[in-house]
Amino acid sequence: MIKQNLSLLEERSIFLLREAVSRFDNVAALWSMGKDSTAMLAVARKAFVSKIPFPVIHIDNGIDFPETYEFRDLLTKKWKLDLIVAESKIKKELSGFSCCGSNKTEALKKIMKEQGFNALIVSIRRDEHGIRSKERYVSKRNKDFKWDYKNQKAELWDDYSSKIEEGEHARIHPLLDWNEIDVWNYTQAEKIPVNPLYFSRNGFRYRSLGCTHCTSMIKSNAKNIPQIMAELKVSTTEERQGRDQDKEKDYVMSKLRALGYM
Repeated sequence: MIKQNLSLLEERSIFLLREAVSRFDNVAALWSMGKDSTAMLAVARKAFVSKIPFPVIHIDNGIDFPETYEFRDLLTKKWKLDLIVAESKIKKELSGFSCCGSNKTEALKKIMKEQGFNALIVSIRRDEHGIRSKERYVSKRNKDFKWDYKNQKAELWDDYSSKIEEGEHARIHPLLDWNEIDVWNYTQAEKIPVNPLYFSRNGFRYRSLGCTHCTSMIKSNAKNIPQIMAELKVSTTEERQGRDQDKEKDYVMSKLRALGYM
C-alpha cells in the first residue's frame, strides 16, 4: 500500500514538473536543503533522466547551519546542479523575524528579475500550514509577487494552465499532496541524501529546518529514517513546532504568503 501510494504521488509530481518545463520558458526551483525540496529534486532527476533542466535557487541569509552549507555543496557537485545563491539581507520586517520572512522574498524578487524566470517550483505541502492548504498545483503571482488566494482558478481534469502576463510568474507545487511521512518514505525508498540535522544527536534533532536564528531542536532519539517515521506515528505535535515564525498568528503567515513568501 505504501509503495502504491508513493508511486501515485511520484507520478503526479513528475507530471507537474514536466508540464512546468513544457509550458514555461524560464523555470527555476527553490532549494532549502531540507527534506522536501531535496525530495523534489530527486523526483525531478527521475522526470528528466538524471539531469535537472532548470537552475535551483538557495535564498541565503548567511546564517544557515554549517551542515546545511556542506550538504548543499556536496549534493550540488554529486547531482551536477545549476545552483544560484541569492543573498538575503537581515533587517526588520513584518513577521518580526528579520532573518527570514519577507526579506527572503525580496531576495527572490531580485534574482527572478535578473534572470527573467517566469515559473518557480516550490516544495510546499498542503499539510504544513493552514494558509498553504489554499494553494493550487499551479498558482499565479502578479508582478508585485502578490498572491490572490481568494480568487484562484479551479484545476479540473488535470488542467493546470495559467495565463502569465509580462512581469508575472507561476508557482508550481509538485509535492502539494504529499505529507511528512510520505516524504520520509520516499526518501528512504529512493535512498535520497539527507541533511544530517534531521537525525538525533545527544537526544535532540531538527524536525523542520530554517536558519540558525529561527529554528529550534525537538527532543528525539531518532537517528535514522525508520526511527523518525516510528516517532511521527505517535507524535501529537505539529511538524513546524520548531520554526519560530510559524508560532505567530495565522494572519501573519497569510500576509507573508500573499506577498510572495515561499
